[in-house]
Amino acid sequence: MKLRGLFSAVIAIATGLIMLVGYFVELPILVNLRITILNWVIILAAVALFLGLFNLLAVHTDKIRSKEKGGIYSLILIFSLLTTLILGLWLRPDHALMALIFKAIQLPVETSLMAMLAVTLMYASIRLLRRRNNLISVIFLVTALLILLGTVPLPYVGNVPILGDLIRPFIAQVLAAAGARGILIGVALGSLTTGLRVLFGADRPYGSDPSRGGK
Repeated sequence: MKLRGLFSAVIAIATGLIMLVGYFVELPILVNLRITILNWVIILAAVALFLGLFNLLAVHTDKIRSKEKGGIYSLILIFSLLTTLILGLWLRPDHALMALIFKAIQLPVETSLMAMLAVTLMYASIRLLRRRNNLISVIFLVTALLILLGTVPLPYVGNVPILGDLIRPFIAQVLAAAGARGILIGVALGSLTTGLRVLFGADRPYGSDPSRGGK
């Protein structure tokens, strides 16, 4: 077990060094190795995606076989998944039929989910205001309300000029964008720290005992 862990650590550190140095040093051998490793990663990610799809099919097939509640939705999901996969492999994604499926099914479903998300957000903000009656809750509720009113036309009124043209773009493009950048910077710093720890062998999340924290 120790030898396997050491071998995995050597491969991980060597791969990380090749990828890192290949970005900064323009040596042909490093560039070629980096591209080759990146292609391997893409292939492994595709294989992992297919394994996830097969696992999804297996779970919903067992749900149908055991006649659990909501099995009809599992049947619809399996039928839709297999039909889309077969048509996509046969006709290619850029075919007119695939575009029609996307516009007629996928896009309305995503739009409905976004509408449900907006309603859920308003409901959550109201419940938050009932439980925590403080300034943060009020700001959250007012912000969600302004975004919703600035996006959706009001009955008999239409779009409100100030909300749709001034307030909503300011909240979405300035305040929300600044918060999103801060979150992304935090994610990037966390990923960099984790990558450096794996690169230096401080953390070994591969082929180790989870009870020992990957060490």
